[in-house]
Amino acid sequence: MPKPVSGTREWATSSVNVIDGCAHDCRYCYARATAARFGKNPADWSKEVPRPHKGVGKRVGTVMFPSSHDITPENSGDTLPKLLWLLVAGNDVLVVSKPHLSIVETICKGLVAYQDKILFRFTIGSQDDAVLKLWEPGAPCFQERFDSLQHAWRSGFRTSVSMEPLLDTNEDDIVELVHLLEPWVTDSVWLGKMNSAVARLVLNGFSDDPVLMSAAKVLVASQSDRRIRALYERLKGCPSVKWKESIKKVVGIDVPAEPGLDV
Repeated sequence: MPKPVSGTREWATSSVNVIDGCAHDCRYCYARATAARFGKNPADWSKEVPRPHKGVGKRVGTVMFPSSHDITPENSGDTLPKLLWLLVAGNDVLVVSKPHLSIVETICKGLVAYQDKILFRFTIGSQDDAVLKLWEPGAPCFQERFDSLQHAWRSGFRTSVSMEPLLDTNEDDIVELVHLLEPWVTDSVWLGKMNSAVARLVLNGFSDDPVLMSAAKVLVASQSDRRIRALYERLKGCPSVKWKESIKKVVGIDVPAEPGLDV
């Protein structure tokens, strides 16, 4: 029996990355934890190092770009040409980012010819900047992410949002954010739990940070099965809302076994 898909394979059949490390320095980062498992110093993760150039061809299904780092003004000289190569090769590209407005403006202006091949998916886990700063200290503030979403929408690009991981502990705050973002989304708003929060923080080098470790425990408690079911009941009627595997399993939605269906 095929194994249910999870992670990036819920959205795309493959992914492309051109940088090792990420300046956004997200505390819960799965790629940082993976690097730590293979002996790399997690404290070095925020130092971005371009990978050697590799050719890009046409791939089957949707390509997620990027998945283990982000697109920033500092690395745009390496990342944006790779995005163009993917598009020129004929790929459908899911551009996933905690977006910088200048980057989104550049893409919308420079790649308008490939508008039908791009779906933006902007990560917005909270509208509280203190929460974002705690978990994603190097990433843009809420307003810049929201402005980026609006700019892409107004420019005629397809837009979606990832609220994974959910960073708010209050159900009302989550629902309010969904309703705030919905008018600017042409595709979907994805909700997902914080996966392995405490274990990730330990791997990523934050076990001695009492504020972060305490916040992780509070966040995990706020995403208990009971509270996730309550959130699902409030939002299940929203046509744009979709649920990541971490929530599907809790509320009884079948998890696809085929990658890249984005459902």
